Amino acid sequence: MSTVPQAGGAPVDGVPTLLAGILDDAALVSPGPRREMADVVAAHLDARVGEHGDLLGALVVPVSRLQEFVAELVKRRPSAPLPVALSVDTGLGGVPKALSLTSSRAALLTTGTVEMPAPHDVDSVWLERVTEFVPDEVVAVVEPRRPDVDGSQDWIDGVQRVVGHGCRPKLRCGGDRAGAFPGVTDVSRFLAVVAASGRSFTASIGLQSAARHVDPETGFDHHGWLNLMVAVTRALRAAPSDGDVSDELVEEVRHALEATDADALAREMGAVDEATATRVRAHLSSFGSTAPADQGAEMARLGLV
Repeated sequence: MSTVPQAGGAPVDGVPTLLAGILDDAALVSPGPRREMADVVAAHLDARVGEHGDLLGALVVPVSRLQEFVAELVKRRPSAPLPVALSVDTGLGGVPKALSLTSSRAALLTTGTVEMPAPHDVDSVWLERVTEFVPDEVVAVVEPRRPDVDGSQDWIDGVQRVVGHGCRPKLRCGGDRAGAFPGVTDVSRFLAVVAASGRSFTASIGLQSAARHVDPETGFDHHGWLNLMVAVTRALRAAPSDGDVSDELVEEVRHALEATDADALAREMGAVDEATATRVRAHLSSFGSTAPADQGAEMARLGLV
């Protein structure tokens, strides 16, 4: 392994602080045909011991497939408990049973987060139910439903309620239709709210490349994971101490999201010091990827690992 100091406030050896454990494996919750559990688990375990294994965070597992997942782990007996993010697709009522199952299999897996979609009109009553079902030692990750039209104030109000209740908001970055990809306006305001509040957030699938681009097959505008990291970095520097979401803060984020030069974005992130890298990761906890190996290869190409 290289002993040359890495970008992004890295220690002399190993993966930079900026990128350690940043990739959540979202293969089981990706749009399209249902993935075979045995294939996904095998690929994930192989990736964890591969060249870019230290980039991997949790494997996202739908609650509806949790028993199937646990049965597969029993067969494979991983050498260490596998970090798992539970994705609630069966309603909040299924969370206690799911957590009971995971806690009974502590030798095989560990659950750090429970992710769930929120209703369009997410309010304090619904959020109180979340805190009743999710214990303090597990992070509740809540995704406020966003309308397809960019610029919804109701959605931003929902994000602020999630943040104010102490839950971690989730930003869905894509899907199988154009409306699932949030516009620059919505992402800018989301990141500004998070930066001003001092809270962390999780980004979901849709960040397929480092920089913003248009998919030649679908014509969908994709945000880049480097755009997101640069936007968070700039937002933290610009966020006022009083916690207000100013127009200046939103614009600072917007400029970062609109950039399309991956190499320039990589140079900016490669120049951050250890303290800044730690602050950025305290806000951007992780992002989901359906192809973590591809993301690792791109990070290496850009000189980030």
